[in-house]
Amino acid sequence: MRRILALLIAISTALAVIQPAGAASEPEIAKGAVVVVPLDGAVTDAQFVFLRRILKLAESAEASAFVLDMDTPGGSLSAAVEILHLLQKATIPTYTWVNTNAGSAGALIALSTKHVYMAPVSAIGAAAPVSSGGAEIPETMSDKIISYYSGYFRSAAEANGYNPELAEAFINKEKEFKIGDQVISPKGSLLTLSAQEAVKVFDGKPLLASGIAADLDELKEKAGLSGPTVEIVPSGFEKLAQLITMLAPLFLLGGVIGAYIEFKSPGLGVAGVLSAICFLIFFAGHYVAGLTGMEMVAVFAIGVILVIFELIFFPGLVIPSLLGAALMLGALFFTMVDFFPGQPIVPTMDMIVQPMINLGITMVLAILIIGALARFLPDIPLFRRLMLSTASPLGTSIPLHAVGSLVDAKAAVGDTGTASTVLRPAGKAMIGAAYLDVTTDGDFIDPGTEIIVTRVQGARITVAVNKR
Repeated sequence: MRRILALLIAISTALAVIQPAGAASEPEIAKGAVVVVPLDGAVTDAQFVFLRRILKLAESAEASAFVLDMDTPGGSLSAAVEILHLLQKATIPTYTWVNTNAGSAGALIALSTKHVYMAPVSAIGAAAPVSSGGAEIPETMSDKIISYYSGYFRSAAEANGYNPELAEAFINKEKEFKIGDQVISPKGSLLTLSAQEAVKVFDGKPLLASGIAADLDELKEKAGLSGPTVEIVPSGFEKLAQLITMLAPLFLLGGVIGAYIEFKSPGLGVAGVLSAICFLIFFAGHYVAGLTGMEMVAVFAIGVILVIFELIFFPGLVIPSLLGAALMLGALFFTMVDFFPGQPIVPTMDMIVQPMINLGITMVLAILIIGALARFLPDIPLFRRLMLSTASPLGTSIPLHAVGSLVDAKAAVGDTGTASTVLRPAGKAMIGAAYLDVTTDGDFIDPGTEIIVTRVQGARITVAVNKR
């Protein structure tokens, strides 16, 4: 039990010193600050993870604006859609400064912000879908992709006050875009706008961009933003965090299975360490990804402490362990829920679907694997050797056939045996030819002491010192 507590403390300590995505070099976001983040190179899921984290930090700090410093030829349209949904949740003003290029997926992201400014030499548009290698997509598939994603372009434009016809012309070359009698983009070509074209005024309204800005200071001046500028860049942790969140069920499974083996094999240690590492990676990855804070780690820790508290001091009370298990499951679940500052505490169905899937996969696999372990673990040679070398204090030995009786062995009232580990009050004992989980009524019993079974309730075996 002390080792489990030590591992729990190690998890909390490690998470406390982890700085999300290189935050050691990140400037602090002050209230009213203008937060600027780069969006350069290909649009990827890792960029979404980074933008989500910084946007949440900006909103929590009550920043005055969130600015994308954009120079991208495009990239993953699916990642762009994720960023679109992210920016739609923003409660602070969002800006895109097209610093040279907002091509393809970049154009969709720019339309997802409330305001667009262009560098003097820059362009936006040309969002035709291509394969990951840059090759043309077969016509039938291309038509399906265009039909699907043009809906996102139009909805993003309408939500932020841009012309939806212009947005569709970015991705659909069969779309003719004109204002009044003036053709802006003829049928048969994708729309691409230079900075000067993007700021042209039609019917008292700019075609797309609110203005041209040579640098961020000029953008702030034209947009009326007066707070201090805070520029934050991503680090390699973002890609790692994305991978961890994708593999969340596996890390959860490793944590659960490791904890099970640790509780079933006192003195083994390795399983407990692996369990702690899995939970550490799980929480750290979601912390870096901006999905959770230290509060969920604290809730998880309280749950573990309640379970251990019952096992040590009040075995059989049930209520503390049930409450602890509920807190641990709740912490694992809500760690994966994508909350934003200011949102209602009750998550929507869209927010909980993926966490439910991840936790469901974990629980089903855990039940199957634990069932297999209960059946086959005692027969694994490595496990048997480890049990013989680590679970026999004070020089006592455990026969091989006893190791095979770790699970599903039975005892009856009046059976006698010897405490194999310290019973405080729970531990292991040799009763007859079986090595069993036992507990006392609160007494601490040293290993090697002769004991007698006083009560059997289901799988719970209560023992006391055999005074004869």
